[in-house]
Amino acid sequence: MGHLNLPISKRSPRQWRLLDLVSAAFFAIVFIFLLLVFTPLGDSMAASGRQALLLSTSDPGQRHRLAALVELGTQPVTIEACSADSVDHMPCEDPRRNSQLSREMNFYRERHCPLPDNTPLCLIPPPKGYEIPVPWPESLHKVWHSNMPHNKIAERKGHQGWMKLEGPYFIFPGGGTMFPEGAVPYIEKLGQYIPISGGTIRTALDMGCGVASFGGYLLAEDILTVSFAPRDSHKSQIQFALERGIPAFVAMLGTRRLPFPGFSFDLVHCSRCLVPFTAYNATYFLEVDRLLRPGGYLVISGPPVRWANQDKEWDDLQAVARSLCYEIIVVEGSTAIWKKPLGDSCLPNQNEFGLELCDESDDPSYAWYYKLKKCVSRTSTAKGELAVGTIPKWPSRLTKVPSRATQMKNGIDVYEADTRRWLRRVAYYKNSLNIKLGTPAIRNVMDMNAFFGGFAAALKSDPVWVMNVVPARKTPTLAVIYDRGLIGVYHDWCEPFSTYPRTYDLIHVAGIESLIKDQGKNRCSLVDLMVEMDRILRPQGTVVVRDSPEVIDKVGRIARAIKWTATIHEKEPESHGREKILVATKKFWKLPSASH
Repeated sequence: MGHLNLPISKRSPRQWRLLDLVSAAFFAIVFIFLLLVFTPLGDSMAASGRQALLLSTSDPGQRHRLAALVELGTQPVTIEACSADSVDHMPCEDPRRNSQLSREMNFYRERHCPLPDNTPLCLIPPPKGYEIPVPWPESLHKVWHSNMPHNKIAERKGHQGWMKLEGPYFIFPGGGTMFPEGAVPYIEKLGQYIPISGGTIRTALDMGCGVASFGGYLLAEDILTVSFAPRDSHKSQIQFALERGIPAFVAMLGTRRLPFPGFSFDLVHCSRCLVPFTAYNATYFLEVDRLLRPGGYLVISGPPVRWANQDKEWDDLQAVARSLCYEIIVVEGSTAIWKKPLGDSCLPNQNEFGLELCDESDDPSYAWYYKLKKCVSRTSTAKGELAVGTIPKWPSRLTKVPSRATQMKNGIDVYEADTRRWLRRVAYYKNSLNIKLGTPAIRNVMDMNAFFGGFAAALKSDPVWVMNVVPARKTPTLAVIYDRGLIGVYHDWCEPFSTYPRTYDLIHVAGIESLIKDQGKNRCSLVDLMVEMDRILRPQGTVVVRDSPEVIDKVGRIARAIKWTATIHEKEPESHGREKILVATKKFWKLPSASH
């Protein structure tokens, strides 16, 4: 059949409109094509299109391609900022997602990480009005309100001396719920029964720490406290603690072991931490027992100790402690102090909780996503000098070869070589790379691949504390770090870390690519890892990366994409191997709306 050609006068208005639209669309497409090919606008539009793709999570394949584009560095790509409402984002402690999980044993308040494919590939911005943090030690007493404009704790706890708003600052008088007159007199009172001074006690754990004043004021006694609390209705306890320069991270005692090795802490403290120690057949008390050194001290201040309407809970708490042969040192007011026995000889015995020793196959230092056990960890599994009073006092315990290092193959030689290596390296960092260690610019430090804690040990004379991270898939050396009187946690760097944004001044990592590899293959993306490093690094903070020249080149390309200013250096002359060192600074950038 042929086409029917109608005279012009016979075409309908509807046909005219359709022809006009088709013709207009055709000419518009041609015009846009010419514009994109022959003008700079095409480049900028393509770039903005890539940025939009970087922020997209609807297509995992697209996200992977853009991450690869950043890593290759063949095109100039900058990862854009996340939205303004993400300034305090913690991917693994997102209340919106976690609230949908089971409430049994507070499971929903533990770590629950999204898959990388379900997270935006963008940079967490600072809040409006953000200031470079107040330097240590002034920060112990005051921080900028604009850095964490969350007034809830000040409003609810101001009468207890936690914190109050004063001009542009939050002020910390040093109080707590159970010590409203201040942490110093409270610590002095504990010192009547516990050897607070003199180096016998070095590592402490503060459960449900509030804004960590207890740990902050123990620093004057050379006691290094890991303070933790969940992300809860107060919103930002741990953020305040870290802004003050006090060691802290986000955690919840729920269904899993805390990410520490067995027998690590000389002192465990709970000041109204609201942990139900005797619930679930005393499971939480058993977790405290796993973490506490033989001869260590347990302080519980507040409920249920002589607390109104909690007689049953107080009786049960005393019964559990007796079952494990803890010695009650004193009960004064609503504060109770116990001392843990030196060995396993107490069990098995008859007790109303049916407590038994764990199997000899159970390793009390396994603690990464490891379910709580309803049994008592054997101190005999960790041989050597572990007990408080037996382990060397601080500071000599920092340099003496820990007994748990001697259990490892060639442990003594490896330990001593590692110590010498890091003393040499840190001196080079300070003298030749101009890294501001030892100055007020650096207080909160993280070593992402700590091994024996040699890097942290070399900083002993600096006004810093170091979060030593031992990767969960590597040799579990974290117990050695604690035996030295240092602190740290287990972590898998294919997941985000449990801390608020902008909480570290310096992040150090030796062998960054080893953190994401397994049997030669990448388990996750180096781009995602460095975006996470950017999240937890303060503006104008420093990153130091040691690795092979090939990896350092890759790290440098990613650094440009996440707005770091980076320089690459040769290693110190005395070191062997092919390493290079990248030193980067995170730029202090703001969202456009925050700059006005």
